Amino acid sequence: MTQSVAFLFDLDGTLVDSVYQHVRAWHLALREQGIDLSVWRIHRKIGMSGGLFTHQLLRELGREIDEAGIRRLRDRHAEIYLSIAEEVVPLPGSVQLLHSLAELELPWAIATSGLMRTAGANLRALGVDPDKATVVTRDQVRYAKPDPDLFVEAARRVGSPIVGSYVIGDSIWDMLAAARCGALGIGLLSGGYGADELERAGALRVYDDPADMLAHIDELAPRTRD
Repeated sequence: MTQSVAFLFDLDGTLVDSVYQHVRAWHLALREQGIDLSVWRIHRKIGMSGGLFTHQLLRELGREIDEAGIRRLRDRHAEIYLSIAEEVVPLPGSVQLLHSLAELELPWAIATSGLMRTAGANLRALGVDPDKATVVTRDQVRYAKPDPDLFVEAARRVGSPIVGSYVIGDSIWDMLAAARCGALGIGLLSGGYGADELERAGALRVYDDPADMLAHIDELAPRTRD
C-alpha cells in the first residue's frame, strides 16, 4: 500500500499570526542587553532556532557573547513573548485547512523551530492539542532550520516519506529545509517574505495565507477533485 505524502507545517507566520510578536520580543530582549538592532534585521532571521538566530545576529554586529549570555537572551525573549502571546490569533483559513486535510485522511503535522515553552501558546491559539496532534518542536531534534530535522521527524511520526511530502512555511528557512530533505516547499506570504524570495529558495507554489492554500488545495491534493 502506497503511503500518503504528508503536509508538514511550520507554525509561526504559517498557521498563526505571530511573527511580529516574536520580532518585538527579540527586539526588546536584545535592547535590554545593550544591542539596539533594527527590527527588519531581526525579521529576516525569524524561523531559525533561537541559538542560531542569536549567533547570526551577533556575528553580523561583530560582537561575541558566551553561551550563558545567549541562554539569557533566549529566556528573556520567551518571557517577553509569552507576555504578549494573547495577541496571537490563527491566520485566516488555518483551522479550516487542518480540518479539511483530516477529513480527506491526508496526514499533517506541525514542525516548529520554537521550543514548546513558546509554541504551546501558539498551539492553544490554533486549537491544536499537542498530545493528540503530531507536533515537533526544537527541543525534540538535534538541529533546527535551515536543517531539515524538524520536518524529517514530523514525517516519520505520521508514517509518511519525507521525499515528495509538502513543507509549508512562510520563510526562506522553511524552503531551504524542504530542499535539503527532498520535500516540496510551499510558501505562504503571511510571514512577511515576498513571493520572489520564497521561489528563489525553492518554493514550488506560493499562496497568500492558509485560506488561499485551502482554496487551491486541489493543486496539491488531486483527490479533492473527485
